[in-house]
Amino acid sequence: MTSIIYLKECASTNEEISHFLTPDDIDFHAVYTFSQTKGKGQYGNSWESSENLNLAFTLAVPSDRIKIPNNLFNFHTAVLLADFIAIMTKIPVEIKWPNDIIIKNKKVSGILIEKKNMHGTPYFIIGIGLNILQTDFVHLPKAGSLLTQTGLTFNPDEVAHSLYNFLLEHLAHEIAEEEILEKLNQKLFRKNVVSVFNLNGLRQNGIIKNADENGFLWVELENDGLKKFYHKEIELLY
Repeated sequence: MTSIIYLKECASTNEEISHFLTPDDIDFHAVYTFSQTKGKGQYGNSWESSENLNLAFTLAVPSDRIKIPNNLFNFHTAVLLADFIAIMTKIPVEIKWPNDIIIKNKKVSGILIEKKNMHGTPYFIIGIGLNILQTDFVHLPKAGSLLTQTGLTFNPDEVAHSLYNFLLEHLAHEIAEEEILEKLNQKLFRKNVVSVFNLNGLRQNGIIKNADENGFLWVELENDGLKKFYHKEIELLY
């Protein structure tokens, strides 16, 4: 049976989820908290979260329940999270490659997906940080929350349960690879507009063209032409 468990406080929901998975249990399970002390972000980054204002949420999904290639699962999850937030706020939501969620040029949510073997069963561990009520981002000028970006106030506990139900309903549905990429590229932040990038320590103008099925971002650079990049190989300055 699927479950969602509230934790008053924890270091990292991505680590805590392992305590709630048992042998022969192949259902979806989630944990969440509003007080995470050592949250993890993509590629070794940290996810800072103010107590009782933001959601730290992790869903464990048996990998054999997912009907799409592993290399597209990250994009698929980002698209679903963007859809969920757009439905909730009724405001356009974009995806900053590879999987940051953007509203009005500010990051309101991030995703960390790990693949782990638990009791002999491979799982996708989906960690989501979502800023809900925080208003002070003095040390994080690129960040915002649902409140700062939409003016709307949401109950964090209700958001957690709604997100859980939304992912249970949509995550394991079979979907064509082309549809995933189409939806991602429709929501791609700064696509087809001139942007500034940091490449090997130097700034250069460029235009994001698309993200592909292998996870690469294609950018038409002012000096170097059309090139593809993997995460951390190029930085979008915004």
